[in-house]
Amino acid sequence: MGNRVIIIGGGVAGMQAAITLDELGLQPVLIEKEATLGGKLNKWDRLFPTMTPASEVLTELTEKLRATKTEVHTSTAVGSIDEEGNGVTLADGKKIAGDAVIVASGYDIFPAEIKEEYGYRIYDNVFTTVDIERMFKEGGIRTAENRTPKTIAFLHCVGSRDEKVGQRHCSRVCCITGVKQAIEVRQALPQTEVYSFYMDMRMFGPGYEELYKEAQQKYGIHFVRGRISEAAPTIDNRIQIKADCLLRTNLLLDSAGHTRHPHSGCCRRHHNQIDAFRRYPGICHRTACRFLCK
Repeated sequence: MGNRVIIIGGGVAGMQAAITLDELGLQPVLIEKEATLGGKLNKWDRLFPTMTPASEVLTELTEKLRATKTEVHTSTAVGSIDEEGNGVTLADGKKIAGDAVIVASGYDIFPAEIKEEYGYRIYDNVFTTVDIERMFKEGGIRTAENRTPKTIAFLHCVGSRDEKVGQRHCSRVCCITGVKQAIEVRQALPQTEVYSFYMDMRMFGPGYEELYKEAQQKYGIHFVRGRISEAAPTIDNRIQIKADCLLRTNLLLDSAGHTRHPHSGCCRRHHNQIDAFRRYPGICHRTACRFLCK
């Protein structure tokens, strides 16, 4: 193999790949369709599980990349990879030659509006994880009426493990994203009650389980294994949800767009609790988690 490696995608993975290839003595060629590098990291506030500000991570990566001999192309879209797998043709027809190609094109968030029963882009106070990250970056969580929410409910697995929308797999990072954001809400708004409805909590990474326990023990976040069947607005623009006490953050897709049931005793044990928060005045947020808030 030669030493010229084309990297499609200038997000975190692409930037780190370029840095590593440069350290190995190869010539990275980084191609990014947006005007700036960093991908989704530009939209994130803090990162799990350490709560490190995304801006710090991006600044460090950018400085390391600048110190390399990486050839960077921004505002440049790739149309196709050559059949030999060693070069690319750009959207404008221009060809860039190389000796190998790395595809680091990232992911897309599941389009939550597909799940119409939850009311995203239908009701004012239904938001996605991306919306919430933007709120954190802009100064705090507010309802559409610019109120501080009294109660927030996260709905996990929206679009994930869901045959109805053709997505049978778990995107893995949604659970921890919901836990991280729930903690951030409690840190910013200690008087706000936070509930998290989940199908299964899958804390697979280092530090994830510890963050999950901290969310419960230190921040008093209520985790309820329950499926939300629908959300609807009340007359005063709060969000009302319907919950089944048995069992389910948005699913991540590739950039091409391309239960254990609790015992009946468990169901009875949570029955009163679920009745207590079927109605929420405020935000309904969804994502790789979804949530409803007051």
